[in-house]
Amino acid sequence: MKRIIVTGSSRGIGLELVKKLANQGHQVLALSRNETTCTALGMQNITAFSFDITKSEDLVKVTDFIESDWESVDIVIHNAGALLLKPFAETTTKDFESIYKVNVFGVAALTRIVLPFMNAGSHVVTISSMGGIQGSMKFPGLAAYSSSKGAIITWSELLAEEYKEQQIAFNVLALGAVQTEMLEEAFPGYQAPLSATEMAEYIGDFALTGNTYYNGKVLQVSASTP
Repeated sequence: MKRIIVTGSSRGIGLELVKKLANQGHQVLALSRNETTCTALGMQNITAFSFDITKSEDLVKVTDFIESDWESVDIVIHNAGALLLKPFAETTTKDFESIYKVNVFGVAALTRIVLPFMNAGSHVVTISSMGGIQGSMKFPGLAAYSSSKGAIITWSELLAEEYKEQQIAFNVLALGAVQTEMLEEAFPGYQAPLSATEMAEYIGDFALTGNTYYNGKVLQVSASTP
């Protein structure tokens, strides 16, 4: 049994991850601004409360929960993400900041408070995008989103090096198209080859075992373009 934190758990891949991991018997802390979809599952091994990754007071709630209920954390899955589809000429500094607050700064802040509770053999999995891979196909209107996903890849590689002596692994899964609400926002009408449930199966298995084989790596998980 593992103690696993999943962000962005209210819908799509995140919600399917919570279901999968809880059904396997793991303890899951499901974090999202809307906790109702996870609490409605009615499973004793799921804890869910309203959480905004950009707010320091919500990070304190996570620390308090771990200290009082878990004492340690085995896996963090950074699944939460924000998307902006907007021509670069119309994208303001405030737009960039809002995307980076969720996709980069929030991920770093949550990791910083959880790391003291992680032991040797723990695993931090960050969900990125093929749009953040250097040399991959890029799409107009996604400058803020894709660049933030590239930043989080480099961040993960750096922490893998920084925490290798503690034997805490950091890996990234750069996803291609998955049929989610976010995909519909970015590519209206596009039909992805993979469902959220199918991708959650892969991510869940990787989070549990991938650190045995990988550390500081970026795996491209893409069956199509976009």
